[in-house]
Amino acid sequence: MPFRFYFGEDDLLRCRFAVSPLWETQEAVRTLNRPERHGYHARWLRRIRAAAAGLDLAPLWLLMPRRGHTPDWLGPPPLGPAAGFEEEIAAVRAADPEAALDDTARSLADTPGALESPLGRACLRDPARAIQELADLLEAAWHALIEPDWPRLRTLLEADVAFHSRRLAEVGLGGLLPELDRRFMWTPGTLTVDAKTEHERELRGQGLVLMPSVFSWPDVISGFEPPWQPTLVYPARGIGGLWAEPSDRTPDALVRLLGRGRAAVLTALDEPATTTALAHRLRLAPSSVSAHLAALRDAGLLTSRRYGHQVLYERTPLGMALTSGG
Repeated sequence: MPFRFYFGEDDLLRCRFAVSPLWETQEAVRTLNRPERHGYHARWLRRIRAAAAGLDLAPLWLLMPRRGHTPDWLGPPPLGPAAGFEEEIAAVRAADPEAALDDTARSLADTPGALESPLGRACLRDPARAIQELADLLEAAWHALIEPDWPRLRTLLEADVAFHSRRLAEVGLGGLLPELDRRFMWTPGTLTVDAKTEHERELRGQGLVLMPSVFSWPDVISGFEPPWQPTLVYPARGIGGLWAEPSDRTPDALVRLLGRGRAAVLTALDEPATTTALAHRLRLAPSSVSAHLAALRDAGLLTSRRYGHQVLYERTPLGMALTSGG
């Protein structure tokens, strides 16, 4: 079942990237209740276990069906390219209770028994109170789960935006969108996303917000209804090495494991690069770098992608973990 976004000429000029601390908070709460998302986040989960135990997240989980609609008012698209949490949570608190009532009822209907549950009935009986209580709970989750690590998370998310902004300049929107995720397919005027639910939206001049996320992995998420700006959330690059702690012993350890040349090549790939760029940076012969890249790729530490006449190499999650000492 696909998402389909239909672009007009104006929409092509109004697509933008954004990063949202509120969204990461909401998706972190969702991740706590979904073991299939835990793979990349084991270290984080161990560290925040006690903090999470002090939160009663059941009211939020009730509005996060495994398949179906999460209320748009609870996690609206970001207000700007780099909105702060305080600004975003204020927008949640300002939600219109009448609109939130319908949005909440739609979400509860996607979880069997939720409409008749005590929490569900309370949300529908007094939507204004539910907005404030759920916003309070989201704010508590932000402080306990995300805020201590936000500089690290923001760095990774902004690196994703910077990389894909460069690619946008190089290949245009139609070339970029399939690179964001293998589930994205672009045909002139239409973006089709292979997803678990079906959704269609004509952008009608609003453009599309493209938002990388750490905690939404492995899902791609969309479905925001008017008046919200259409938004597409995709897994950020580099989450495999996100929680690995740097180690002063890593370079020596890599040399012992891989040999000096291959360790140098793997360490130098802080961002995707070509053979020629790496050879220039490391002052090695291109033929030597090419041989090292082939060996590292065969070992599962690198991947390669062709962009036009160039081949770019980048680390896999395993390669990221090795270079960071994870």
